Amino acid sequence: MRVGCWMNPLLLLVALVLAAKLGHFQRWEGFVEKPMSKQNMNGTLDFLIQSYNNVSNDTYLFAIDKLLRTQVQLTTGVEYMVTVKISRTECKRKSLRNHSCPLQSKKNLKKSFICDFLIYTVPWMNYYQLWNNSCLEGE
Repeated sequence: MRVGCWMNPLLLLVALVLAAKLGHFQRWEGFVEKPMSKQNMNGTLDFLIQSYNNVSNDTYLFAIDKLLRTQVQLTTGVEYMVTVKISRTECKRKSLRNHSCPLQSKKNLKKSFICDFLIYTVPWMNYYQLWNNSCLEGE
């Protein structure tokens, strides 16, 4: 009986030390400025621009003109905070060829935005979810 009294605190101590050690290796430190891995970039950026085009009321589709900034945070998947410049293309919304649309060349139709997107992805499961986005008119 007496052995059981001091074993519980010892077990608790062992559990705390183990948790601290494991926590050291699995610590989530928030967003870190880091380029997206090449294998995750295409799928994530395709999802991002498709999400934008799906809710846009513009007559034309937009495409990513330039990747400006990428921040990564590891959680149960991968969270990306991505800043991109998107620009209007020459392809209309109902156009079937939306993958290789040139950027708008007519001066009066040119339009760009600088957008921040927060995307949650589980790349190994090909799962993407847009958590937040905001855009400001660019040049």
